[in-house]
Amino acid sequence: MNHSMPKYPFSYWRESVKLPTYPTLEQDIIVDVAIVGAGITGITTAYLLTKAGMKVALLDAGKVINGTTGHTTAKISAQHGLIYDELIHHFGKEQAKLYYEANSEALTFIKERIQEHQIQCDFTEEDAYVYSVSNKYEEKVKKEFKAYEQLGIDGELVNELPIDLNIHNAIVMKKQAQFHPVKYLLPLLQFITTNGGKIFENTTCLEEITDDGIRTVHTKNGSKVTCDQIVACSHFPFYDGNGFYFARLYAERSYSVALKIQSDYPGGIYLSADEPKRSIRYTEANGEKLLLVGGENHKVGQGGDTLLHYETLQRFGEELFEPVDFPYRWSAQDLMTLDKVPYIGHITKNKQKVFIATGFQKWGMTNGTIAAKIITDSILNKPNNYENLYTPSRFKIDPSLKTFVKENTNVAYHFIEGKLGGDRKPLDQLSFDEGAVITFNGKRAGAYKDEQGQIHLVDTTCTHLGCEVEWNHGDRSWDCPCHGSRFSYNGDVLEGPADQPLKKLGE
Repeated sequence: MNHSMPKYPFSYWRESVKLPTYPTLEQDIIVDVAIVGAGITGITTAYLLTKAGMKVALLDAGKVINGTTGHTTAKISAQHGLIYDELIHHFGKEQAKLYYEANSEALTFIKERIQEHQIQCDFTEEDAYVYSVSNKYEEKVKKEFKAYEQLGIDGELVNELPIDLNIHNAIVMKKQAQFHPVKYLLPLLQFITTNGGKIFENTTCLEEITDDGIRTVHTKNGSKVTCDQIVACSHFPFYDGNGFYFARLYAERSYSVALKIQSDYPGGIYLSADEPKRSIRYTEANGEKLLLVGGENHKVGQGGDTLLHYETLQRFGEELFEPVDFPYRWSAQDLMTLDKVPYIGHITKNKQKVFIATGFQKWGMTNGTIAAKIITDSILNKPNNYENLYTPSRFKIDPSLKTFVKENTNVAYHFIEGKLGGDRKPLDQLSFDEGAVITFNGKRAGAYKDEQGQIHLVDTTCTHLGCEVEWNHGDRSWDCPCHGSRFSYNGDVLEGPADQPLKKLGE
């Protein structure tokens, strides 16, 4: 490679802004609504309910805006790849139209909040393109354009892009947008606390809800939140409620690199229809242009040497723009549903006071925003046009059944493979800043040798359902290939559904 890259991944959005800190919940409290998960959905829901005069507590297991919302490409768009032709086929024209309208409404909502609170968040309107570079996807793009025409979406089929990239064709959706998500959410957090809402960080909620007419959320340190209603928007639901979400969701990781460029950028946000995915957009950073290149998605724990994904994106960026530096790189985790539409609403039909918002695919800025509106309307007993489209209780036989079988067969395969196979490295052959699966006391274990030479040993059995985790070289983490749980090199939980750390060995 021609340029060095940061050794550890970190998001530009979080590194470029000083974030406030909030206390850990250390005593029992009583509120109207407990919201678990301080990403765009949780914060927006807390903002809306606070605005409506409700007493709200917003809780996060880590830091606010530190999950997927803090590691997004931050596109605000109703153009979600080649989605509308598929939605028409599986849901029908009316529901496909509602999906478009919901995400367009989310964009409008964000624009209105920016104007209302005079938020400086690098918001710009941009045309959004999905482009093809192969004959196969050229035809898929044409089909998607026909879907636009059926649904009345203002789009255009073109055969060239404003950027210097050879394509077969592309479909453009006008007046979409991009922004700095952390800068956008900070004033909403301030509004919540100024108007009586409570925010707690480093407060892990257990998969235990007491429901005897009044609901209680229990935390890891023993404190409790008593409330009338609960909203679970912690990326992977902290509480399942017998909804079997671990079998109805699967996790993918994707990667981003930020390139400092000196050449002109013509504007626009871009996504390849072909695989592997390539996402392109820009942002201004301290008067300089940063090109954000993303893609290289794969199922968690199944992507091989993850550092190679960063390097592949870097080469792609070099070919396009001749960058002078690569100051940032980061990865994100996205949850995918069986039918590509998020689960938003009552966690099950029998639990009308517990809500869930998850499975935003890779489009959390709009889907997460409309989730907040749907859930807020339900709590306030207001009608919402999109409630039935997103309801978690739906089950479309095609494609849900096929996807369910495929993904759970994949889980079974990796469960068995982790128990029986895999190479193991001798512990004494680990280099500095290297992790690997080893044998410790005759059993499979994980080892990471840090830059000071200290060895960190963990049991590689995931604490969720017992699959074996794999080493993630690019992010220095242990990742579960079955349900997407992730752990730090010393075993701490980074991503659910696991809520317990890996067992430490050798202590």
